[in-house]
Amino acid sequence: MAQEQLTPNLAKGPVMGIFEHADELRLRLMRCLYIFMAGFAVFYFLAEPMLAFLRQPLFDVLPPDRQRLYFTSLFENFLTHLKVAGYASALFLSPAYFHQLWGFVAPGLYQKEKRWVFPFLAAGAVFFFLGAGFAYKVLFPAAFKFFVQYGSPTDVPLLTISSYYDTCLKLMLLFGLSFELPVILVFMGWLGLLTPVQMRVHRRTAILIITVLSALFAPPDAMSMLLLMAPLILMYEGSILVVAWIQKRRPPRTAESMPAVAGGPAPEPQDPWRGRSIRS
Repeated sequence: MAQEQLTPNLAKGPVMGIFEHADELRLRLMRCLYIFMAGFAVFYFLAEPMLAFLRQPLFDVLPPDRQRLYFTSLFENFLTHLKVAGYASALFLSPAYFHQLWGFVAPGLYQKEKRWVFPFLAAGAVFFFLGAGFAYKVLFPAAFKFFVQYGSPTDVPLLTISSYYDTCLKLMLLFGLSFELPVILVFMGWLGLLTPVQMRVHRRTAILIITVLSALFAPPDAMSMLLLMAPLILMYEGSILVVAWIQKRRPPRTAESMPAVAGGPAPEPQDPWRGRSIRS
């Protein structure tokens, strides 16, 4: 009776085979592709406002008579619009892609795991956009002003469309991914792979790694490096506190939660994928 209460959904249908799983994965990947193409078509017509948004930090530090971006090949401007539409469709519609991924993975998870996966996915999306927004609002004004005004008054910047927008998109992507650090650390702590003691002991090593990566991937000036390094170090320290809080709330292991000892009754194997529908 207890076994039935623990696993009430394991006998509702036949077990899906590997080909059925592959077929469902193909269906969900095709849905993601359709969503991407639909979003791409919409964002293509919104590309010009997005490009104006991206070039505003540069134009704020340029004199009015030099607020220009140039293209040096016939297709450069058109391909840049396509690239921005693709980035926008991939990023802004990411919740729809995660929904398809969740529909494929969720039936294989236990209820407790389902309750935690969504908060981590939501936190990952929030921190990514925080990182991209930090690059736009904090890094771009300071870094663009430094590089545009660097050198003598006779040095005049001649910026091309592709080089400028590629730089903006890469920096926003870099900062967005970098701000995923606390989400990854907390997730590892929740899985039990990291402890607050380990994170404190290896604090110097973590700071060294953050410093090296900031020097490698940030723009080649000390200010940009510090603007990337400082938030990551603060988020590392904050992750230690969150992991410690999670461990305090985690119930202690009891005899009931320990695996069966040798000679005792072994738990029956369970297939968490039983009863799934390919179209669910």
